[in-house]
Amino acid sequence: MTEQKRFSVRNDHILHSGIFNSTLRDWQGLKCEITPKNFMYPIFIIEDEDAVQPIDSMPGISRFGINALKAHLEPIINNGLQSVLLFGVVSDLPKNDGATNADSSQNPVIKALPKLKSWFPNLTIACDVCLCPYTSHGHCGVFRNDGTVDNTASIERISEIALNYAKAGADIIAPSDMMDGRIGAIKTKLINNGLGNKVAVLSYTAKFASNFYGPFRDAAKSKPAFGDRKCYQLPSTSSGLALRAADRDVAEGADMLMVKPVMIYMDILKEIKQRHPEYPMFVYQVSGEYSMIYQAASKGLFDLKLGLMEILGSLRRAGADVIISYYTPQILNWLQQPKSKL
Repeated sequence: MTEQKRFSVRNDHILHSGIFNSTLRDWQGLKCEITPKNFMYPIFIIEDEDAVQPIDSMPGISRFGINALKAHLEPIINNGLQSVLLFGVVSDLPKNDGATNADSSQNPVIKALPKLKSWFPNLTIACDVCLCPYTSHGHCGVFRNDGTVDNTASIERISEIALNYAKAGADIIAPSDMMDGRIGAIKTKLINNGLGNKVAVLSYTAKFASNFYGPFRDAAKSKPAFGDRKCYQLPSTSSGLALRAADRDVAEGADMLMVKPVMIYMDILKEIKQRHPEYPMFVYQVSGEYSMIYQAASKGLFDLKLGLMEILGSLRRAGADVIISYYTPQILNWLQQPKSKL
């Protein structure tokens, strides 16, 4: 009886020899490596300096007063947190068409910046810059009498706010308004005030008019009083506008670029990163993505840690350098735990 013929695998087709233990698997995915440097933590700051307000639409996430924020941040920084993104939320301060309290002395972000710098001198602090949380209409720009956006007036006001955040201690200005020319306007104002080489600009380059922002608008109390933001945020079906926006923001002097949301826009992330590989690429895992993952895991559809780490790896693989995530405290805690070897 002759020996049964066996299928022979070519040497260069053997994959298992490169992934049979944890170290070997890590080497196959170095571009997807997850470290504390890859995360920025978004934080909502409120007027009541001692308060902590849980956000119903974002289980596990709260708004913090300045004093409560210190105790919240200390253990996270001890776990490796290096950067935060601040959002001001106002209830008592008046809102008006000019968003005058976006940078007033009573603004919670303006008040928090010097304290945070004193408490945590090595923490890099980014500040979201937009009009919507402080305007009576809840939109991101200044409006003309006919109801259309006055882009010139909008970027002038946005650049004023950016400058005042920079003067108060912000390391990074992050305009999220999506007005045309706001990066150039902010950069010019920073340079003219001697801050051009002291404050970075992180552009919300490809911010889409998305359905995944709902919980954030509840958290930041920034829901539009009328209409929507589709006339200035990018259409969800567009890729060409996103690439044009990235080219424009690079030309205007942006130091870093961002895609927001990210999970359903990873094709955009990859295209922009390939187009501008020399720029750090940020992505925002937005409130709707956070809540969606949370609810699925809480119902036992998948393990939160395993599912989230898989998602984060995919974002890194697609080109994300820094991930803005509400899960940052939990992720940093996981990263401190010993890794099991198999």
